[in-house]
Amino acid sequence: MPQSGETAVPVWRPDVRLANDLVARRLEEVARLLEVQGANVYRVGAWRLAARRVRLLERPVDEILRTEGIEGLDRLPDVGPVTARAIRSLVITGYLPLLQRLRGEIDPQRLLASVPGIGRKLGERIHRELGIDTLEQLEAAAHSGRLASVEGFGAKRVAGILDTLASRLERARFFRPAAGEAPVAELLDVDAEYRRKAAAGELRRIAPRRFNPRRETWLPILHTERGGRHYTALFSNTARAHQLGRTRDWVVIYHDGSDGEHQATVVTVRGGTLAGKRIVRGREEECSRLYRERSAPGPATDPAPGVTSASDSPCREKESRALAEAHRNGMAHGHC
Repeated sequence: MPQSGETAVPVWRPDVRLANDLVARRLEEVARLLEVQGANVYRVGAWRLAARRVRLLERPVDEILRTEGIEGLDRLPDVGPVTARAIRSLVITGYLPLLQRLRGEIDPQRLLASVPGIGRKLGERIHRELGIDTLEQLEAAAHSGRLASVEGFGAKRVAGILDTLASRLERARFFRPAAGEAPVAELLDVDAEYRRKAAAGELRRIAPRRFNPRRETWLPILHTERGGRHYTALFSNTARAHQLGRTRDWVVIYHDGSDGEHQATVVTVRGGTLAGKRIVRGREEECSRLYRERSAPGPATDPAPGVTSASDSPCREKESRALAEAHRNGMAHGHC
């Protein structure tokens, strides 16, 4: 015990060093893989600075998260919103989706199966039928009722899953719609850059662990930026993509948003008025409107609210039917 008037010297406990060192090593690995794969030097530096800051802390990061929330992590020097969310993910779930992608180790079913009440079989089912591969997407599907539409998910099981997710994600038990989605034009532009550079052999390739028994380095990965957002793009490597022969068509795009990481899948429409066009799955109407505006002879103008031109109505109806058919056939589905 220090005498009166003396200043106590902080003691670096071994458990603090070990806990923080594990998180720091994961952040450093993200920085290293981003650098190797050609990401922006400032983005690489941000992850390295965050890792160094975590190593210098005299408190465990899980204690900061528990007592101050993610805001406490965000207040740390050299730690920003993106790296704060990464630290939270590592502390709560032991899992960092970005790192798994950079390693080529994405396994959505395994993550979903880690939630009590799901297991491997049901995890595969909801991934296949709903296209879910993150805990945040699972939470949204549970709140919206989509999860209850899958066989095996009754009201009691869904309620239990929501309880678990509320704890693991440290959220109140209500669904908040995602914000910060990128414009479809920007996503389609990233998709075009990725496919162009992949075809030209200009991208670093990684060896995905799933569906790759020979560990071949075949999957191109792109890191790029648009509108202040960091993007990562890869071809889909899911069972569904392999089954339908779409591993060189479906492109999964990730980007940082103000409220967390966002994911989009861009696919080619196989029939109807949009045949051959690239669309963002789940945002088909926005893509249709974008293509109409781009093909218009003059400046695009939106009709008055609630008013649809006679020529536009059949077009919209045909596009909707074509997109619905594409979904039924599995042509516009899949995540990496």
